[in-house]
Amino acid sequence: MRQPGMLDIQFIRQNADEVRGAIKNKGLDLSLDLLLDADKQRREATRELEERRARKNELSSLIPKASKDERPGLVDEAKQVRGDIERLEPKLAEAQRQFQELMLRVPSIPRPEVPVGRGEESNVEVRRVGTPRAFDFQPKDHVELMTGLGLVEWDGPRRFAGGRAYALVGDGALLELAVLRLAVDVLIARGMRLVAPPVMVKERAMTGTGFFPLGREEAYAITADGLFLIGTSEVPLVSMYCDETLEAERLPIRSAGISPCFRREAGAHGKDTRGLYRVHQFTKVEQVVFCAPDEAVAEKHHYELLGNAEAILALLEIPYRVAIACTGEIGLGQTRKHEVESWMPGRSAYSETHSCSSFGDFQSRRSNIRMRTSSGELAYPFTLNNTAVASPRILIPLLENHQQADGTVVLPKALLPYMNGKVRIARA
Repeated sequence: MRQPGMLDIQFIRQNADEVRGAIKNKGLDLSLDLLLDADKQRREATRELEERRARKNELSSLIPKASKDERPGLVDEAKQVRGDIERLEPKLAEAQRQFQELMLRVPSIPRPEVPVGRGEESNVEVRRVGTPRAFDFQPKDHVELMTGLGLVEWDGPRRFAGGRAYALVGDGALLELAVLRLAVDVLIARGMRLVAPPVMVKERAMTGTGFFPLGREEAYAITADGLFLIGTSEVPLVSMYCDETLEAERLPIRSAGISPCFRREAGAHGKDTRGLYRVHQFTKVEQVVFCAPDEAVAEKHHYELLGNAEAILALLEIPYRVAIACTGEIGLGQTRKHEVESWMPGRSAYSETHSCSSFGDFQSRRSNIRMRTSSGELAYPFTLNNTAVASPRILIPLLENHQQADGTVVLPKALLPYMNGKVRIARA
C-alpha cells in the first residue's frame, strides 16, 4: 500500500496525531499546532483575497454598464476593493512564507518496523557477517599503520588546510582509488548507471532532498555564488529530475554517483579527531533509486541496495553487522534506515561505514518530481539511497583487519586487479 508523503498538508490535517508521534519519536523541535494554525491563516487569507479579486473583476464589468446614479457608488467600492487587495496580498505572502517554513520541518512517518528510541543504543541488530579476527600479536590502529607504511600525510595538510585535513599518498591514494573502482564495478555489473554529478548545488537542491533547513550548519557555503558543497551525491542525483514528470516505463531509475563530498562536522567538535574516521572531505560512491510509489516495490529496492553494500564488504573481507536504526537516528525524511557497521580492531568496536535509507515520496514532493502512472494519473515516485562505499573511512577496517605482524597489509583478492599487481602493502 502506498504511504502518503509528509509534504501533503491534507494528510497532515487528517492524521495529526500520527504526525505528532513522528515528530516526537524523531526528536524534532516542531509544534504541529503552530503549523496547523499557519495553514488555517493561509487558507483564510487565500479565500479572502480570491473573494476580493472576484469582486474587482465583477465591478470592472458592472461600472461601464451602470447608470449615472449607480456608477459613483460602484467606483467607490472598486477603490475600496483595490485597497483591500493591496492589503491582503502581503498578508497572504507572509502567511505562505510561515506555512512553507514550517512545512519544510515536517518529518516523514517511520515504517512500523522502525524501533522507537532516541540514540544509537536503541538500534536493533539484524545480523552479523564474518568473525572478527583473533590476532596473535598486538594489532595497530589505522593511524599507526598508515603512518608507518607512508600512506598518509598529516602535519603538512593540517598546517595549510586546518583540523581534520589529510593527504593520502603513494599506495594510500592508490588503495582509495582501488576501493572506489571496485565499488563502481560491482554496481555497474548489478545494473546501476554511473554518474559523476556536480558537487556545487543551489539551495533548492539541498532543501529538496531534505538536507535543509535542519542540516544547514553541516554544509559548506559558497556565498558569492549562492551555492553549497554537497555532503553526498544523493543531492544532485535526486535533483537532476526536479520539476520533471517521469513516465512510468522509465522507472526504476538506478544511479551510482561518485563524487568528492564535504561536511563541516559542526556538531562533532572534539569528537573522533584521531585519524580518518570523521573528516571534512571524503569521496563516496552513492546509490540512488527512483521507483514506483508502492511500499512493496520500495522495500524490494531497499534490500537490493543494502545487498549491494554488503557484497562490497564481503569482497573486501571485512566483518560487519547490520542494524535497523531507531526513530531518533533516522533523519527528517527517512521512513526506514539500516546502518552497516564494519569491525574496526583499532576501536575494538563495530562502527558505521554505510547506511541504507527509504524516503517514500518525501524528496520527490519537495523537489517537484512527479511520474505519470500507466493509467495516466500523476503521482510522486519514491526515492531510496545507500552508501556503496565512502573513503577514507572504509580504509580503517580494510587496513586494520588485514594487517600482519610485521606491519604490512595483505590485500583482499578482489582489490588486486586495481593495485598494479601489488598483493601486499609494505613500507616503500
